[in-house]
Amino acid sequence: MRVLMLSWEYPPHLVGGLGKHVTEIIPALVRQGVQIDLLTPRWAGGDQWEIVAGATIHRVDPGATNGNVYTTAWQTNVTLEQYTEQLWSRSGGFDLIHAHDWLVAFVANALKRKYRVPLLATIHATEKGRGRGNLGSDISHAIHSAEWWLTYEAWRVVACSAYMAQEIIGYFGVPAEKVDIVPNGVDVAPFQQYDGVDLTGFRAMYALPEEQIVFNVGRIVAEKGVQVLIEAVPRVLAAQPQAKFVIAGRGDMVDGLRRRAWESGVGQKILFCGYISNEDRNRLYRVAHCAVFPSLYEPFGMVALEAMAARCPVVVSDVGGLREVVRHGETGITTYVGNPDSLAWGILHTLQHPEWTAQRVQNAARVVTEEYNWDRIAQQTVAVYQRILSERAAAAW
Repeated sequence: MRVLMLSWEYPPHLVGGLGKHVTEIIPALVRQGVQIDLLTPRWAGGDQWEIVAGATIHRVDPGATNGNVYTTAWQTNVTLEQYTEQLWSRSGGFDLIHAHDWLVAFVANALKRKYRVPLLATIHATEKGRGRGNLGSDISHAIHSAEWWLTYEAWRVVACSAYMAQEIIGYFGVPAEKVDIVPNGVDVAPFQQYDGVDLTGFRAMYALPEEQIVFNVGRIVAEKGVQVLIEAVPRVLAAQPQAKFVIAGRGDMVDGLRRRAWESGVGQKILFCGYISNEDRNRLYRVAHCAVFPSLYEPFGMVALEAMAARCPVVVSDVGGLREVVRHGETGITTYVGNPDSLAWGILHTLQHPEWTAQRVQNAARVVTEEYNWDRIAQQTVAVYQRILSERAAAAW
């Protein structure tokens, strides 16, 4: 089975969960016997062509782009399509096209129609979901239309959670029987390498020995809810003054949140450390007393899954895919969305009841290993591939 995969993100260009998903599922699909060619814009360098874990990676220089994100995507897709014409001819073609999100919808739909090859679309998030059901600008409306178009043209659509499946069905009118739920996964190996390693020196860069680290990592934008965490900090410190909050990531809200922290009198207990490497993120998971993700919108919740794999206690908002990944009282603590009092309660419960917390950590590690390993997820993805190809073989185009 030969699959042409299309993704806006791939290392060294990584922005969020989409890029992580594509990066980690490709080797697992190869292990399942799928021949993968990945086509991606060359935004951040890297070899234009290379073999990675048995898959062929094609990074295409995007050429001249200008304007907003929608225009840039459309212009870049034209360049990707031109490259693919040569690739298709050289390779002898593909059995299936697998597109990840609207940013590659234009080239995906063009190739589907030109070569009459079935298209599978994985939707990782939606524009309307990010706007909590609203589309505020012309660009948002254009993106929403591209998302609808991709799901309409796709033979089948993959959602990463039941919550995301309902968004796809509700926002785009996709028939429920056309949607498959295949979750994201996590590789536990990068976290296991720190088993038995003394991280005392590393930890000292972020907190005093007596302080308990409360860790948050991700894009610092409104939908991730870091503003809710900032409001919860004084409530936590009132009951647990030894807590120390470490917030990693970049985004347009950093300066405002830092200012708000000092206005609230807790600035000295919050460290905004900006971008950190994956290695430092993994070490912080290992030394933190809990990881907190108070998202207002979260289609899946990859960061929570990573924290669980690292055996770090998790406190999350009860929203979207997070409520499916984290089982309240069993693998973590869920709190009311957008509610600083509830979030503070979840953090305090985790810090003040170490025996209960340890049991949740143990449960979470087991669930991650059994349910969210990439080989299992690749098997589910291949089953979708095979269904599409079987239906295509019996259908008149």
